[in-house]
Amino acid sequence: MKKIKNIIVSLFLVLLIAASAGAQVKTLVYKGEKRKYIVYTPEAYTKDTLAFFPVVFNFHGGGMTMAEQMLYTQMNKTADKHGFIVVYPKGIKEDWNVGFGMAYKSGTDDIGFIDSLLSNLKYNYRIDSKKVFATGLSRGGFFCHRIAAELSDKFTAIATVGALLPDSVAHYHQKKSEIGVMTVHGTDDQIVNYKGKENAYYSAQATFEYWKKVNGTETAESKKIIDKKKRDGTAVEIIESRIGKKTVSLITIVNGGHNWPGADEFNVGLPLGKTSSEIELNEYMWFFFKTQK
Repeated sequence: MKKIKNIIVSLFLVLLIAASAGAQVKTLVYKGEKRKYIVYTPEAYTKDTLAFFPVVFNFHGGGMTMAEQMLYTQMNKTADKHGFIVVYPKGIKEDWNVGFGMAYKSGTDDIGFIDSLLSNLKYNYRIDSKKVFATGLSRGGFFCHRIAAELSDKFTAIATVGALLPDSVAHYHQKKSEIGVMTVHGTDDQIVNYKGKENAYYSAQATFEYWKKVNGTETAESKKIIDKKKRDGTAVEIIESRIGKKTVSLITIVNGGHNWPGADEFNVGLPLGKTSSEIELNEYMWFFFKTQK
């Protein structure tokens, strides 16, 4: 039965990738394990053969596949519009070592894998080393916080969705570093609590304060509220603090659930809550990324 299920999943993946021109499934052997990932190159990549392009790593949530993350977030469309490469890595057993639910030090070396993958991509693709970004949903977003802490010399900025700062990341990483951080979270998220969870992860506000401290800022914050679609049932509150060339941002989706703002509904049988259409997250995220230097 398991073999049949794997065959069906593989066929689905092949058909999905085939329908997405510019996307390829690749394999990287890391510590003896074959790790898969999808690379999507925008139309501009083949037209301008001399240019170097930004890259966005897009991490799936726990139990999701890399193909589902690609389909759900629809980031390839944003990549075509703005000209950047998207990479969708696959976690072992569809999970990431975020520091809880798996041993931080002795669990899967996902940080090493991503570091190696980035080096491999730079060798095989024309990537602008100063424009390397990461985003992710849920467990993929938690992992982005770890990337920001451990690979801030390689990544310019991260943006997390439905994921807050893991306790273990904060415990092991207190040194100052410069990296842009955007945290997007719904107040009615029933999967990852906006107010945090003891012995697991910080609250949304505490996550924002941590990254301000890491970036070394005490500067004034700017605040903006978006509530144009009254029937949407959600509103967006954006708080930002600019530190030199980096920004730390908290985007609160008031009444929002555990999902990707602006995306289609994604029903996996869990209480995911409302998806906000107040903000086109991919567009806002790309604007955030490109302003980080």
